[in-house]
Amino acid sequence: MDRPFIKMNGLGNDFIIVDARQDGFDPDPGMIRRLAARSGGIGCDQFVVIGKADEAEASIRFWNPDGGEAGACGNATRCVAWRLMEESGVGEVRLETAGGLLRAGRRGPLRVAVDMGRPRLDWRAVPLAGPADTLAVPVPEAGDLGAATCLSMGNPHAVFLVASAEAVDAGRFGPRIEASPVFPERVNVGFAEVRDRSHLRLRVWERAAGLTRACGSGACAALVAAVRRGLADPQAVVALDGGDLEIAWRVDGHVHMTGDVEVEFEGRLS
Repeated sequence: MDRPFIKMNGLGNDFIIVDARQDGFDPDPGMIRRLAARSGGIGCDQFVVIGKADEAEASIRFWNPDGGEAGACGNATRCVAWRLMEESGVGEVRLETAGGLLRAGRRGPLRVAVDMGRPRLDWRAVPLAGPADTLAVPVPEAGDLGAATCLSMGNPHAVFLVASAEAVDAGRFGPRIEASPVFPERVNVGFAEVRDRSHLRLRVWERAAGLTRACGSGACAALVAAVRRGLADPQAVVALDGGDLEIAWRVDGHVHMTGDVEVEFEGRLS
């Protein structure tokens, strides 16, 4: 194997991206674990493969550092969209993902907006272990953090609305909640602080990746959760450890995310 890749990040949320539209590529979990390792590998939060698509410019698949496949990654989608738009000189692209067809557009030299689709609010979509009102789901492992507002943005999220995102011991609560029996497919865990109706502060424990500098789908989930709780307006800035994302839950039900991307370097997998 001698295959080119590009390393990119969205607010520090970093990805190894391989373009396999010409010859296909189906990496095995062991390969992904080796490449994603921060020690001895290239290091990344997600491994991403661009492929052919029937009804879009390209398809995208995402893998977590443990080798398991993920259904969605908002920041990686923005990075791939930027790469494809740079390549073709267009201002908008469509991308097929396991979570559905996504549209993305250029908003500046290194700024991309992506339509993440409609949040899925039914307990089966998350999924939860059994029937529950996803507005307030009791999670025993969360202690005194209160109930979680749960949803799917193509991947599962549990959002805890807290008084201070910094004060929560995310490294302690994150892995416990991620592995709770409440979430049979595990879950991304967000600790969201509503600073005012148009500004949120968010920290995310990402499923199979740990505490991350940014999570695009997590930022979308946090805004949806805050709006559902009556605490925020449907358009807000979400401040993550790596920077800010603009999130809008629009009248058509779709959630749009806008933010910057960065190219780190290019190389070859050999």
